[in-house]
Amino acid sequence: MPRARVRNFFIFSDCWIRPPYLEVCLVDAVLECCAGLDVHQETVVACALFGPLEHKPKKEIRTFGTTTPELLALADWLEEQKCTHVAMESTGIYWKPIWNILETGSFQLILANAQRIKNVPGRKTDVKDAEWIAQLLRSGLIEGSFVPPVEIRDLRDLTRYRKKLLQDATQEKNRIHKILQDANIKITTYISDIFGVSGRNIMESLLDGEVITAEKITKMVRGKVKSKVPGLVDA
Repeated sequence: MPRARVRNFFIFSDCWIRPPYLEVCLVDAVLECCAGLDVHQETVVACALFGPLEHKPKKEIRTFGTTTPELLALADWLEEQKCTHVAMESTGIYWKPIWNILETGSFQLILANAQRIKNVPGRKTDVKDAEWIAQLLRSGLIEGSFVPPVEIRDLRDLTRYRKKLLQDATQEKNRIHKILQDANIKITTYISDIFGVSGRNIMESLLDGEVITAEKITKMVRGKVKSKVPGLVDA
């Protein structure tokens, strides 16, 4: 039976069917036992569908917490239900700890783009959302997003944190540049990098309230900056 998806409608043969009534229509099931998870900050609602492909599936629904013991209980429950595939939405960052625990199970995990499996507006509940995800998964209508191995995920977190630290450092340097200009201290005219050894020595001397003289600056600066001592005194 050919099928295609156009916006929020599914076409089965010559019939137009809205997604909320998908479960009562003739849909080609491809998985005998699967589960959908509706993920939140404090709870995870799991809906398992199982049964022969040619019949309407039976369902089991359970709600678990998001603490580690609860998630381990969720993993055991999915194993007991003999689920071969489990799907969840990529809801903020809440899916990550759940994925980290469930990825060690014997079932295949699928991370779905929330926009692509969005249900139509109406009276939504956590149970209905979990059941909707399970129905789509059983019919093979969920395309999984790429989730890299745990080593790559850890490396991503480290590189993103490093990038953030560099951005924070740049913002602070720009703030110091602005303060010096507001105070009419023009050492940036003579020193390209005021955060080098020479620049830091001069700024520390200014912060200590010392009187800046040519003799003191000569002792503070390094390298080619020594030739700019007279200008630095005036700056």
